[in-house]
Amino acid sequence: MRQTKKVLDNTNKSLGLLKYALKTMKKLLLTLVILISVSANAQNTMGTISFSNDIYDGYTLFTTHTNTYIIDNCGRTINTWESDYLPGNSVYLLPNGNLLRAGRSLTDSSNVNLPGGGGIVELYDWEGNLIWSWFDDDQNSRQHHDVFPMPNGNILVLSATIIGEADAIAAGRDPNLIDSSGELYNERIYEVEPTGTNGGNIVWEWNIKDHLIQDFDITKHNFGVVSENPGKLDVNFLGGFATSNNWLHINSIQYDEEFDQIVISSRRMSEIWVIDHNTTTAQAAGPAGDFLYRWGNPQSYNQGTEADRKLYGQHTAYLIPSGLPNGRKIMLYNNGIDRSPSYSEVFIINPPVDSNGNYSYTSNTAFAPNTTFFKFPETAPTVNSELYSAIVSSARQLPNGNILVCQGRAAYFFEIDPSNNNNIVWEYISPINNSDGTIYSQGQTPVNNFAFRATKYSKSYSAFDGKDLTPNDPIEANFNINGCLNTLSDDGFEISSISISPNPTRDILNINSVSTIDKVEIYNVTGNKVSEYFNTNTIDVSNLMQGIYFLKIYGQGDIASQKIIKQ
Repeated sequence: MRQTKKVLDNTNKSLGLLKYALKTMKKLLLTLVILISVSANAQNTMGTISFSNDIYDGYTLFTTHTNTYIIDNCGRTINTWESDYLPGNSVYLLPNGNLLRAGRSLTDSSNVNLPGGGGIVELYDWEGNLIWSWFDDDQNSRQHHDVFPMPNGNILVLSATIIGEADAIAAGRDPNLIDSSGELYNERIYEVEPTGTNGGNIVWEWNIKDHLIQDFDITKHNFGVVSENPGKLDVNFLGGFATSNNWLHINSIQYDEEFDQIVISSRRMSEIWVIDHNTTTAQAAGPAGDFLYRWGNPQSYNQGTEADRKLYGQHTAYLIPSGLPNGRKIMLYNNGIDRSPSYSEVFIINPPVDSNGNYSYTSNTAFAPNTTFFKFPETAPTVNSELYSAIVSSARQLPNGNILVCQGRAAYFFEIDPSNNNNIVWEYISPINNSDGTIYSQGQTPVNNFAFRATKYSKSYSAFDGKDLTPNDPIEANFNINGCLNTLSDDGFEISSISISPNPTRDILNINSVSTIDKVEIYNVTGNKVSEYFNTNTIDVSNLMQGIYFLKIYGQGDIASQKIIKQ
């Protein structure tokens, strides 16, 4: 009996040790899979450098040097468009699959000289054929920074024109605030209807010069009380910048179809503005074209001090479309120039607007809100931050609630999950030198690789209907994306179209899919294939050790990946 009890005790101890070892192994495997799923490409210095299953399954568009790319989450190119022009600066993938891109004119004939200068707008089809172009680059006018595609097929163009010294003074500009150029830049937004291959009709126009006020010269027609006219711009407010002809530096425009309005970002005013598009050109030159809303720096209309300032040289004021999380709120990238410490932020604000597009305002106050609805990072750093780009940059709302951020100066794109402490769930760095087109290799550190914006599109976006979406190699040389390919569903299947149950499991897995399953491969956390099944939706994993595995599921030419836990 004693011998039997001893054997049983030893057996129980052995089982206990085995159970403990398995439990420990499971924890180690779980830790390992987290490391793999989040930073399996940590050795990469560019391209996709980290990822997880929480990223949004879509394609990311950006333009740099003379090419425009759309890539999957592993950095593989889905399509590439080639131009003769450097960015000038925005780019859009249209619902029909065409590409709208602003370029920097080679002629450079304009007397309008400002950062972000473009001069040409191009329209390409999916195959890369140029189907329309529009030059705005003459002695007194130049497209710059942004254009925007409208639902009617027309295009909004942001352009600068010259106000001579005499006209600037007639508009109430303090002569001491006119620099050696002897001029100011008027910012205008016009709507062009494309015709032929390189023509167009301008069917609507708005100019900031028609909406100026000043309290400097009582003899001028626009003399008034600045604080009582928040719909107009003080022609003598400099926003903290030195005197310059480029005194406004508008860097983004966006058309809002729902309210027929336009959202504008002025970097040097550190303000965003909203104007009405539901006007004629003549009406847009009058009170109907005044600001409907403004936010970011109430000093500009004498309704606050520097302490009330929220924006510092922001980019890409973006009204989130209805139907997306945070719909009808405004998101932007607050660059953070001229403050210490140096850091950038992503803001979302909830503007005071009703269902008809009317903005509320209380006289002799600043426009609401006083606080942001969302801010990343949540608290300001006490030292200079790595999240800092003095120029360019953007932030976009994604359908799954995540936010795609472009830290433009370093062409660093990353996706955060606000539902999970703003965890970064995807990172990508462009491997292209924006000036000379050099493509760098893994292990190198890319330089001068800035990008104006990055935009991620759903795989169900109509632009992709009927298109060849076969992934090609990543852009960078000597790429390494094996970990990403083994982890992510980046080809064809939508994650939401597949469910696996039970998960965790001890033996049987059932794969529920709207598509026919042709093959299932099972990979362990080190990326080695351990099993393979054909033409079945039922998988027996009872022979596998406890731990984390990845299923690679093939069907109808598509591939998806799913993580499972074997108990």
